[in-house]
Amino acid sequence: MFRIGIDMGGTKIEAVVMAPDGAITARQRVATPQDYESEIRTLKQLVESLESQLPERAFVGVCHPGSFSPATGLMRNANSTWLNGKSLKSDLEAALARTIKFANDADCFAVSEAKDGAGAGFSTVFGVIIGTGTGGGIVKDGHLHTGPSAIAGEWGHIPLPWPSVEELSIPPCWCGLQGCLETWLSGTGLSADHHRMTGQSLKGEDIVAHALAGDEQARASLTRHADRMARGLAVVLNILDPDCVVLGGGLSNIPNLSAAIEARLPRYVFSDTIKTVIRRAQHGDSSGVRGAAWLWTLEGPSPQ
Repeated sequence: MFRIGIDMGGTKIEAVVMAPDGAITARQRVATPQDYESEIRTLKQLVESLESQLPERAFVGVCHPGSFSPATGLMRNANSTWLNGKSLKSDLEAALARTIKFANDADCFAVSEAKDGAGAGFSTVFGVIIGTGTGGGIVKDGHLHTGPSAIAGEWGHIPLPWPSVEELSIPPCWCGLQGCLETWLSGTGLSADHHRMTGQSLKGEDIVAHALAGDEQARASLTRHADRMARGLAVVLNILDPDCVVLGGGLSNIPNLSAAIEARLPRYVFSDTIKTVIRRAQHGDSSGVRGAAWLWTLEGPSPQ
């Protein structure tokens, strides 16, 4: 069974062909159109182009921003704003004349890493994306868990646990609430924290570079970030108790981040023993598109 995975990024769309053994045999990337009708046409053209190289009709999985509302079936909360309020699932299925599986970017990341990445072989995997935003996905015994409201794993919008007095004055999150983990752990959150403490305006990758060069203020910013990561993940461990947490997104490249989090977890987790392992993602930027392809299993229904 051949699968086509699609990653609907805000600036580029990536599509791959996954062979029955999980190998990626073809890949195409195009710029993301900035209107809905053009994007549907582009997705259709990508699938048709890749499928023309295959001996059979393919299963198609899509990794998308935002989520589908269980109440309306329409897209919501997508940073590609032209998708919001649209019937993406039914429109794309009509365009391609087949059933398609969909999951958001954090869920696809978790699926990819749990299937054959850093979380392979573990029963329960919590996949974490820390980049422009902060998201998560849950895979249990090979199955993606999304929940009845399609919000499972959205740890970026719980408040920072055990905040200090200084941390209580953080500006509101874009979601309208106060103190969400995303305002601390994302790349913009790290930059904002560094600016508040030092007056320096640096991007996340620049803070890391300064820290590696011996800048004590940058090192302090990364130490605060690691402690906040540990506090946020401690809540996940207390509720879910996953076997493995996989870190992805741009900030997962912070050197020794996994070890720094693991060293701080015992202070916050309600257990005398912590067996959860923290690992950096194996597939990097390809996890989304690979996870989209893996949404289909060998036991899946016909893509007719």
